[in-house]
Amino acid sequence: MKNKIIKLSAVAAVGTGLFTAFGWPFFELMIRCKKNKKLTKKKWMGLSHTKINHPRYKFEKEYEAGKAWCRNQDMEDCYIRSADGLMLHAYYFPAENAERAVLLSHGYKGSGFGDFAYIAEFLHENRCDLLFIDQRCCGASEGEFITFGAKEQYDVQSWACYLAEKNKKKLPIYLYGESMGAAAVLMASGHKLPQEVKGLIADCGFWSMKSQLRDIAANWFHLHWVELLLLRVDLFCRFLAGFSMKGADTTDAMGRNKIPVLFFHGLEDTYVLPENTVYNYSLCRAPRELVLIPGARHLCSAYEAPELYRKKLLDFLAKYD
Repeated sequence: MKNKIIKLSAVAAVGTGLFTAFGWPFFELMIRCKKNKKLTKKKWMGLSHTKINHPRYKFEKEYEAGKAWCRNQDMEDCYIRSADGLMLHAYYFPAENAERAVLLSHGYKGSGFGDFAYIAEFLHENRCDLLFIDQRCCGASEGEFITFGAKEQYDVQSWACYLAEKNKKKLPIYLYGESMGAAAVLMASGHKLPQEVKGLIADCGFWSMKSQLRDIAANWFHLHWVELLLLRVDLFCRFLAGFSMKGADTTDAMGRNKIPVLFFHGLEDTYVLPENTVYNYSLCRAPRELVLIPGARHLCSAYEAPELYRKKLLDFLAKYD
C-alpha cells in the first residue's frame, strides 16, 4: 500500500511538472523581465510581428528625430514608491506658460521617449507639461515582472497623484497611454483619480491581458491548446509574480469611468488588434470619441495621419481643459 502511494505521488508530481513546464517558456518571454533587459528586449524586437508593428519599420527618420529631441531636453528625474514597494522613475519636463499637464504612459517593454517620440515635442510646443513615466521593469524603474496593467494601473494612479501635487496651478491633467500603457490608463480610470484629471487618451490599447496573450500565442507562434497554455501562465503569474490575469482587464473600469476618453487605433495593427479599442470604446460609459486610422500599424497612427491625429488631440484638450 505504501509503495502504491509513493508511485501515485511520483506520477502526480511528474504530471504536475509537465503541465506547468509547457507554460514556462511563454511566461519567461512575456512576463519576466529581470534578467539582462537589453538582451530580452533585443530578442523581443527580433520577432517579425514586433518589427513590422514598430514606427522604425516605415517611419525611422521621424521616430529617431523624436527620440533625439526627448534625449536632448533638460528633464527632472522623479521617483515614487509603488504599492508593492518598487522604486519607480519618471522624467518631468515643464512647458513655458503651461496650460495643462500630460502623463505619458508607454507600452510593453517600451519607453516614454520611444513610444511618444513623434508627439512629445508637439505636446510641449502646445503648452503641455510632460511626465514621461518608466513602467515597472522599464527604464530606470525597478521590477521583475510586466503585469499587462494588473499592477501598472495602480502605478499610473500613483503617478497621477504625484503630478497633481506637483501641479501647483491646478492645471487640467490628461493621462495619455500607448499600447499596454493605454490599457493601464483605462484600468486606472476605474480607481480614484485627482479631480484635476480631465481626460484620457488611449492609443492602440488592448482590453485584457488574457485576450492579448491569446492573440499572440495563436497568431504569432501558432500554438495549439491556447487556453491550457494561458491557464499555466496564469498559475506562474499568481505564484511567482503576485497577480492574476483577471486583474489586467479594462471591463470594470470602463463601466465605472466618468472621465472623457479619446481612443485611437491603426487599422493595420497586427500587434494589438483594432477590435480591442473598438471593444473598449463600446464598454466606455463616459463621453468618448473613436478615431481609426487606415493604413496605420501599431504605435503608428500619429505617423500615418499626422494632421488628423494632432487635430483630434488639440480638439480634445481644448474641449475638456
